[in-house]
Amino acid sequence: MKKTLSVVLSSVIASALFLPAHAAPYKVVEVANGGNITGKVIFKGSQEEADKHTKKYTSIKDEKVCGKGPRKIQYVRINGNALNDVVVYLYKVKEGKEWPEGKTNTTIKQEKCEFMPFFTVMANKGELTAINTDAVAHNIHTYEMIGRAKKTAINVSQPPTEEPGKVTKEINLKRGAGMKVECDQHDFMHSFVFVAKNPYYAVVNEDGTYQIEDIPAGKYKVKTWHGYLKDAKKQKVTVKAGHTETVDFEYKNKKK
Repeated sequence: MKKTLSVVLSSVIASALFLPAHAAPYKVVEVANGGNITGKVIFKGSQEEADKHTKKYTSIKDEKVCGKGPRKIQYVRINGNALNDVVVYLYKVKEGKEWPEGKTNTTIKQEKCEFMPFFTVMANKGELTAINTDAVAHNIHTYEMIGRAKKTAINVSQPPTEEPGKVTKEINLKRGAGMKVECDQHDFMHSFVFVAKNPYYAVVNEDGTYQIEDIPAGKYKVKTWHGYLKDAKKQKVTVKAGHTETVDFEYKNKKK
């Protein structure tokens, strides 16, 4: 009896992990005299420590297109103490400004068996387009990242064609803030996509600085997202009309 109860509870918990989080859709409204949030995201560690997160893979398949020998993936890029490839965003914003033009969808190209770009951003319920420019087969496989768990979002085969092959799919993440992108044909192909649920986000600059503008006055939770590192602790901030608040984040040298 105890064993049966344990199995049932485990099944319930596992199922709950992937239940959709019901939330009201984002509403576009006029923002008058909005406030701003600015700051910097830093990496608490040296260049040597950041380089330890660089992984080496070996290309042994489709060598004429993919190349031969080692392939390095730099999962943690820093510039001095500034962390790159990270997004700062407001969590669960109900209403505010319009989405930036041209930022709803994103495109990832497979060129010489490498995802380009390595890191990109799109809107939730927007479209991700994968273009195979290689004369070999690829299989784009994206995973919604939910804590340490991963749930398949896209899994599509892309056979080689004379013209670049294109696949377009709508992305609708229920719980996670981003996706890991892999190729089931080539284990050395990796990239990340941040999936924004509202337009109040900013990709940090090379020097780690960021700015989120035109925020309606109110109280907010500010979070960060990096595809590989464990994210910095969220912060609470009160935004006043016409004012700029400063919120800095520090990433420790820890993998998710």
